[in-house]
Amino acid sequence: MTSLFFYGTLRDPELMRIVMGAEAGGATITEAVLPDHAVYWANGQSFPTIEACPGAEAPGVLLTGLSETAVARFDFYEGSFGYTLRPVEVRTPQGEHTALVYFPDPGLWQAGAPFDLALWQRQNGPLSRLSAVEEMGYFGQISGEELARRVPMIRARAASRLAAARGVPAELRSAQSRDSIDQVSVETVYAGFFLTQVHRLRHPTFAGGMSAELRREVFVAVDAAIVLPYDPVRDRVLLVEQFRMGPFGRGDPRPWMLEPVAGHVDPGETPEEAARRECREEAQLELTGLERINGFYATPGTSTEYFHCYLGFCDLPELGQGSGGLDVEHEDIRTHVLSFADAMQLCTTGEADNGPLIVALTWLALHRERLRAAA
Repeated sequence: MTSLFFYGTLRDPELMRIVMGAEAGGATITEAVLPDHAVYWANGQSFPTIEACPGAEAPGVLLTGLSETAVARFDFYEGSFGYTLRPVEVRTPQGEHTALVYFPDPGLWQAGAPFDLALWQRQNGPLSRLSAVEEMGYFGQISGEELARRVPMIRARAASRLAAARGVPAELRSAQSRDSIDQVSVETVYAGFFLTQVHRLRHPTFAGGMSAELRREVFVAVDAAIVLPYDPVRDRVLLVEQFRMGPFGRGDPRPWMLEPVAGHVDPGETPEEAARRECREEAQLELTGLERINGFYATPGTSTEYFHCYLGFCDLPELGQGSGGLDVEHEDIRTHVLSFADAMQLCTTGEADNGPLIVALTWLALHRERLRAAA
């Protein structure tokens, strides 16, 4: 049987339960400290790192009597963060005990402020626990290295799910809760950058009673921020142009699209922060302000993707084309600055043929006079 000492986020009982699963067996959990070490936030991250610190004590929990499978589950989870096991002597109320501890690879993280578990539980706990449910679902199917590659999108999906739980008003439509749906089963049939799931369920009908059992496939994506940059003084907008797989996959002869600036909302980031960041990355624009247009599902019949749509105020002194995007994300983007009248003409000719652009331009047409008067 193996003993492990945890000093960081796995001190959270619920996260520990998710990662360990049903493999706890006869494991015993004891409060303990690791002498001559201190725990800090890893700079720029939502989890801690540990460093040698003479005279300090790192508080934690000691798990003894762990099965090989339980240790393998912890290895799978911790390995995705670049942590490996080393033996140490920890101190418990019953005396010293030899245990293994996950230490970061040298130079992997820089230490920040002292780690605060209670703060992590309030700010990051819900996201990390929900992410861990999906992560541990891959145990025994993929390597820890592959899990590490998937973690950013796993966390983004978890953040989108937490955002969805806030909901929107239901005054005209049915206020029936999702709890009334009989979820028979859910199976992930594809897991990569995105997920495809097959749900079997029954739902309440408008006539009363429950529907027959339905089989529905769902494309699981993440929330995105959409922003149409607008200069109200010069009455100009900026559009981005890039190759898109959707039109290409459909057989469109010209799979390059004119769109607003757009990008995924990263975990821990608000949609407004994502909108500003994407404008910097895709168009080298610093926005002077944002006004929310609306939020909406892109394709509610088949996809979880949700758009947070904004108008972004900025200076657009030049008409014509430019470039943008990040090389590390393999973005090949051309920008277009054009007058409001020319942008609206795209709707008339049909060249504006994606929902976010049409929604944003239509909203701008309705509010343009107010926005220009206030500029």
